[in-house]
Amino acid sequence: MNSLELLHNLWYGLPLAFLAGFIDAIAGGGGTITLPALLLMGLSPAQASATNKLLAIFGSSSASLTFWRQGKVDAKLVTRLGPIALLGSVLGASLVLGFKNADLFRILVAVLVVGVGLLVLTNRRMGLENHYPGLTPRTLWIGGLGVLAIGVYDGFFGPGTGTFLMFLFVGFLRFDFLMGTGNAKVMNFMTNLGAFVTLVFTGKMLFVLGLPMGVANALGAWAGARAAILKGSAFIKIIYAGIITLVVLRLIFLK
Repeated sequence: MNSLELLHNLWYGLPLAFLAGFIDAIAGGGGTITLPALLLMGLSPAQASATNKLLAIFGSSSASLTFWRQGKVDAKLVTRLGPIALLGSVLGASLVLGFKNADLFRILVAVLVVGVGLLVLTNRRMGLENHYPGLTPRTLWIGGLGVLAIGVYDGFFGPGTGTFLMFLFVGFLRFDFLMGTGNAKVMNFMTNLGAFVTLVFTGKMLFVLGLPMGVANALGAWAGARAAILKGSAFIKIIYAGIITLVVLRLIFLK
């Protein structure tokens, strides 16, 4: 990629990365914007996937830090679940090279995302109030198994990870959407970190694109996290509905 191509790609890549970070910090789904953008720049699927993880590290760390500083993260829970999420993403990133039927997998995940979305959105009260029962054995078992499975998925495939993490914390662990988002962002950072560490050694990451777009993604994530904290759970639930649609379209129609 020469200097002219790089400037052209960054001309539209930077604002898209900012937008993706903003949306992802609120309800997940930022990868539905950045991954197609990287593919449109002429990157191979392997390069786009690896470079997208570099962007995601910036965005998820920025959002996680913002939620954490504002007290919108359950520190006792996420410090226990974080290593499990990281392990899952390392396993998923290691398995991805041997998977053959990506199209079938994409459709199955799209169906699952729709099901998760309907469960959340048809229950009008879900996520609007915090009914988290505390650090019980049930919480640790459900949370641990959940982040392990979602971590494997994120390292293996990726799109929809934020949607699944939100559902885990809101639907199963009974947080409201604001605390659920904060917890989900920290877990998403861990899954991104595990996949990043695994994929960085493949030589597929384009740092010349990933680093500046990552900074833009981090700025967008900071702005999105601030908006979520100011607007609250009802606002996040509305954005979540739109993100589910984007994720499903991404899974079904884009390679």
